[in-house]
Amino acid sequence: MLALHGTGVGAGIAIGKARIISKPGENIARYEIESSEIATEINRLKTSVQQAVSSLISSGEKIDGDIPEEVAALLETHAMILQDPMLLEETTKIIRQKKINAEYALSLYGKRMQKVFDEIPDPYLSSKSADIAQVIQRVQGALIESDESPEQSLSNQPDGAFDGEIIIANDLTPADTIALKKHRISGFLTNLGGPTSHTAILARSMQIPAIVGLHGALNLLRTGDLLIVDGKRGVIMAGPDERSLDAYQRRREKINRRSQALETLREAEAISLDGQRIGLFSNVELPEEVAFSARQNAEGVGLYRTEFLFMNRDELPDEEEQFAVYSEVLKSSDKPVTIRTLDLGADKQVDGGRVSEGQGTNPALGLRAIRLCLHDVGLFKPHLRAIFRASVFGKTRLMVPMLSNVEELDQLFILIEEVKQELREQGCAFDDTIPVGGMIEVPAAAVTADIFAHKLDFLSIGTNDLIQYTLAIDRIDDEVNYLYDPLHPSILRLVKMVIDAGRHANIPVSMCGEMAGNPEFTRVLLALGLREFSMDPASLLEVKQRIRMSDVALLEAVLPEIMNEMEPAKLRQKVSEMNQ
Repeated sequence: MLALHGTGVGAGIAIGKARIISKPGENIARYEIESSEIATEINRLKTSVQQAVSSLISSGEKIDGDIPEEVAALLETHAMILQDPMLLEETTKIIRQKKINAEYALSLYGKRMQKVFDEIPDPYLSSKSADIAQVIQRVQGALIESDESPEQSLSNQPDGAFDGEIIIANDLTPADTIALKKHRISGFLTNLGGPTSHTAILARSMQIPAIVGLHGALNLLRTGDLLIVDGKRGVIMAGPDERSLDAYQRRREKINRRSQALETLREAEAISLDGQRIGLFSNVELPEEVAFSARQNAEGVGLYRTEFLFMNRDELPDEEEQFAVYSEVLKSSDKPVTIRTLDLGADKQVDGGRVSEGQGTNPALGLRAIRLCLHDVGLFKPHLRAIFRASVFGKTRLMVPMLSNVEELDQLFILIEEVKQELREQGCAFDDTIPVGGMIEVPAAAVTADIFAHKLDFLSIGTNDLIQYTLAIDRIDDEVNYLYDPLHPSILRLVKMVIDAGRHANIPVSMCGEMAGNPEFTRVLLALGLREFSMDPASLLEVKQRIRMSDVALLEAVLPEIMNEMEPAKLRQKVSEMNQ
């Protein structure tokens, strides 16, 4: 029995078989085989080489029209490498001599050949080292029943293809997560990622156990292994014995009973012990999630992420497709829906179109969100037109991400007026009174929240990026995400600054970052003055329970002690006492 430890990001316990979908060439596992298994392993290799050749031929046939000369040459080169007897012969020798699996033997052969080509003085011949690597990855892809990337292996599978399995990957991009949602998986594990990465957000939205930051997990686990995943404690047990299996099954039943108990709060109002009514909204990214939000009795959608419509596709959606999707979202809710304008860039790229190009060395600080939209009006205008046209089907609010200066807001309002005028001239119906709000997720915007508050109808605090930018850490980088601290004094002060700015301007302030959906922070946020929370629908009942057990006046009375505390450990202790 093997135990591994990482960062638990999805509560609950999963028990199921492992399925590795990581990109071929990344963390290829090495394991020894018995002498009796050598022939089987060699046959696996031969079959996978044949599949790789067939895949190569299929790639050429899928190209419309005449194949460009360069592409034809590349396909021919790869076919020659695949059909070279040396690939099979040398890899077979490694399997026989070292008694190891075909995937790893192929890696050793590939590295040996790449070294030979790298040392050739001639630049043209030396460049063929990259072709060797690509061919090896193609065969490895066939060996581990994957394709050239996790996105392809996920999106090309029929719904429910991974029923009950625990997915293992080096990492999952936001695009991967959309493909994952159609599969009824039990949980997932990744080598990379942190508690506020998009992978973690996915786990919470799917209400499944997940663990991230498992450095080297793919080297120790194999497809088919029986796993226990404890999403709360961040523990994985591979090959558990009967005693451990029985203990975790009992714990899983206990967790399920607690979830059922929370269901009794579904129709209850989020009112504190001293009568403070709190608004609980949901974050959604797919139209079908609006129905789940309604079942949780959320007061509306506080954040609808439009960028996911743009992912896992070759072409950007046009205005009509966007209009159809946004209309569906608004029709499915009789409560307000806050549509966030495109937040593309950084870790949320699209597969086709101009958005993926020229991202710069640090995309998180580059052309993303409102900056990208104002830079590319051809992308942004159809997006705005679709939202305004759909607004006749429900209570719509428009929210702009990553504002950092008022000039951006002024440009936005000019563009909105242009869109409205065009729609009037074309006789298109739309709601002319849509409230426009802004996400406060850049420290500059938080510090000048009073200025933004006088120009906007509402504010929403995006803590995921606000914490990242304030503390100068990449929340996705698991080497530094231990520094990600929602209770850092700077974060608490910025949050209070934004809430106070909204109160003085008499406009509502909500929070839509992950901090809003974590019951550990509910009471300190109430004390700071937050009265609207927006979170993953799966977190709503637990936060509601915490609110109904809180006296806001008492919390506000102890807030000065927390705000004046200089020692991080003591500050966390005070918040812990507040939660007790």
